[in-house]
Amino acid sequence: MDRVSLFRLYLLRATYLFIVVGLGFLIWPSLLNPPEHTEHMRGVVRSLLAGVSLLALLGLRYPLQMLPLLLFELVWKSIWLLAIGLPLWSAGAFDAGTRQTWSDCLISIVIFLLVIPWGYVLNQYVRQPGSPWRSHSARPVQSADPGGVPSPPG
Repeated sequence: MDRVSLFRLYLLRATYLFIVVGLGFLIWPSLLNPPEHTEHMRGVVRSLLAGVSLLALLGLRYPLQMLPLLLFELVWKSIWLLAIGLPLWSAGAFDAGTRQTWSDCLISIVIFLLVIPWGYVLNQYVRQPGSPWRSHSARPVQSADPGGVPSPPG
């Protein structure tokens, strides 16, 4: 099932566009005009998300080739929900920022789960053989014939 419908390709493009526009409004203004004293990890997160937004632009043209970007988004948001958000929620320690991040991650995860063509992902990233770990140029040792003379390379 390597074929993905045109409708699904448009859904993927809409998802990439959503990422580009959303991060464009949220991240790029603070990068182009940063506050005077930006906390280190806040700057790292903004830079990473700016990189995601630029790569999502490629997804508009190459929606299937950029699927790893959506998988990355799905994975990191799931990790945040399970490792950070859920324990805070269980402890009743949600503040306004945490609640917003919880909602944003949950909505994004649902969208990604619906939009990603899982049959294609299964065929391309699970069933398809991986790239070789070493060069194919190494030739096997030639065996000798019964008379002790090595056989010519074939």
